[in-house]
Amino acid sequence: MTVTELLEAVRRVELRTNRLVNDTMVGAYLSHFKGRGMDFEELREYVPGDDVRDIDWNVTHRLGRPFVKRYREERELAAVLAVDVSGSSAFGSGRVSKREFAAEIAATLALSATRNGDKVALLLFTEEVELFIPPRKGRRHILRIVREMLAFTPRKRGTDIPAALAFLNHALPRRSIVFLLTDFLQRPPGPDNAPEDRTGGRDVIQELGITGARHDLICLHLHDPREGDLPDAGLLTLEDAETGELLEIDSQRGPVREHFRGINADRLAQLDQALNRAAVDTLRLNTSEPFAQTLQRFFEIRRGRRHR
Repeated sequence: MTVTELLEAVRRVELRTNRLVNDTMVGAYLSHFKGRGMDFEELREYVPGDDVRDIDWNVTHRLGRPFVKRYREERELAAVLAVDVSGSSAFGSGRVSKREFAAEIAATLALSATRNGDKVALLLFTEEVELFIPPRKGRRHILRIVREMLAFTPRKRGTDIPAALAFLNHALPRRSIVFLLTDFLQRPPGPDNAPEDRTGGRDVIQELGITGARHDLICLHLHDPREGDLPDAGLLTLEDAETGELLEIDSQRGPVREHFRGINADRLAQLDQALNRAAVDTLRLNTSEPFAQTLQRFFEIRRGRRHR
């Protein structure tokens, strides 16, 4: 991609996401994330009317009279966009690849966060952390994030979601909103295909649970419809984008297509079950469909569930 093409692509994403934010997303983001953080402000003696749940029992016991902890709402949060740029993210059977789709979603979230007065950070990862841009504000910062998402050239092709999340858990000093954008196509650990383990042996679901306890974690699962449905196109040579492995199949045969469809349906079902067990908020977004209203509705349902 030339510099001119890149600038045009960034401009297209900015125009498109500006429209989405103005039309749908900003209201959902503002109502869901405004004032989510709490900072300790003071410790003072209890007065009638204070919430008894705020009593600091250690101090109360030590001083012999009740004291309460007071907090102030922290309006400024950090929205962290953790984007999978592994080899599989380059796949796209429609108008955009999964990586381009992720860039549009992330740019929409970044602009919504900016309208909310929040800082925005970017993490690009493969089987290692490729790029981390710390939280900042401003239009130039957002444009840089969009540019990196579109044009950054990763060093690696594999995927290591636990390592990316472990990095964030060390790099973020305070509670943040973490949006994980990935296709969850990570090879299972094994002697020949596992990247270096930097998480103490924790798997994807375990690390998601740890991150969800420390931050407000939202997983956006990016799915291309062709990954679950093989076309009738005769002999095909399929390549694993992350390992380079080749597989030749006869897609003209119905049983082959059905087997392919079944394998992918099982994979998605197992992933959904694991994410549900880990209580991780997840939304699957199809690259062939508009995402703004789906994401808005997700925020509304999530907000309603938390307020019950």
